This record gives sequence, C-alpha cells and structure tokens, in this order.
Amino acid sequence: MAELQNKKPRKARKKVLRFIFFGVISFSFIIYFFSIVLDITGQISGKYKEKEELNNELNQLKEQEEELSTDVQKLQDPEYVARYLREKYYYSKSDEFIIKLPN
Repeated sequence: MAELQNKKPRKARKKVLRFIFFGVISFSFIIYFFSIVLDITGQISGKYKEKEELNNELNQLKEQEEELSTDVQKLQDPEYVARYLREKYYYSKSDEFIIKLPN
C-alpha cells in the first residue's frame, strides 16, 4: 500500500514536469514564430516604402523625359535654335549689336 501512495505523487509530479516542459517548448516556438512574423512584416512594410519612393522617382523621370522630348522637338526647328543661341550665348547677326542691360 505504501508503494501505491508513493507512485501516485511520482506520477503526478511527472505529469506536472512533462506539462511544464512541453509548455516551455510550445511557448518558445510561439515566441519564435511571432518574431519571424514581425520580422517579415517589417520587411514587407520596408518594401512598400521603397516601392513608393521608386514610383515617385519614376514619375519625376517621366516628367523629365517629357520636357526633354519637347526640347528635342524644339531644337529641330532652325528658327528656334537661332533665337536660343542669340538669347543664351549672345550670338548676333552681322548687322546686329548686343547690349546687355541689368535686370
């Protein structure tokens, strides 16, 4: 009889230890997986920010491309080129004088 009474606390103690052991392991896995999920979430949000920045840069480059294409079209016109050179670089025709006035 004494042996039966000693075995019951041992079995109960083993159950408690087993429960604690598997509980700690389970809790560790849960914490590990949550940390992985948080890390991946951070990476995803970083990628969204990077995507937004790249879209802004793309829009700026498209605007710049439009400006450059209009400049190319303008520079194909000889009259525009002559006027541009006169204004920018102070070129003149043979019978013209250039007088620079202060603003």
